[in-house]
Amino acid sequence: MSLSVGDKIPNLNTKTFDQGPAPINTDEVFVDKTVVMFGVPGAFTPTCSLKHLPGFVDHLDALKAAGVDTVVCHSVNDPFVMNEWGKSAGVSGDILMLADWDASLAKALGVDADMSGAGLGTRAKRYALIAKDKEITYLEVGELDVSGAEAILAALKA
Repeated sequence: MSLSVGDKIPNLNTKTFDQGPAPINTDEVFVDKTVVMFGVPGAFTPTCSLKHLPGFVDHLDALKAAGVDTVVCHSVNDPFVMNEWGKSAGVSGDILMLADWDASLAKALGVDADMSGAGLGTRAKRYALIAKDKEITYLEVGELDVSGAEAILAALKA
C-alpha cells in the first residue's frame, strides 16, 4: 500500500551511522519537525550521485531558510555504504543518511521496487516527500522534476 498526502510517516526502526551503525526510529526524525526526505534507488549510482543527492547538498541553505528542520536521504543500502556515500558527496552531517538495509521503510511508504532484473534486488523508487510532524504534505514518485531539491523548494513556497 502506498502512502499519500495526509497520511502519517509510519513508526519503525532503521539505521544511520554514528561511529558505527546506529539505530534510529522514524519518530526521532519526524515528530515535531518539518522534514524533507528524498529516496533514491541506490548509493553511488549515476543519477543519484551526480544529480539527486548533490542537488539537496547545494540547496540545503535554501531548504533550511524555507523552514525545513531536517533533510533525509533514504536508500536501501547498509549504513556503512550510506555513510561513505554521504562523505563522498560532502554531506558532513547536514543531511541524515538513512540506511534502509532491509527495505522496511521503502515498503511501509509504498515506494519499494523490485529491481532484481538489474541485479539490485528490492530498492526504493526515486521520490521525495515533505512531512510536518509526521503528516505527509507532499509526496511525488518520479524523476528529478518532482523529486529533486528544486521541486521541493517550489512545493515549500506554494
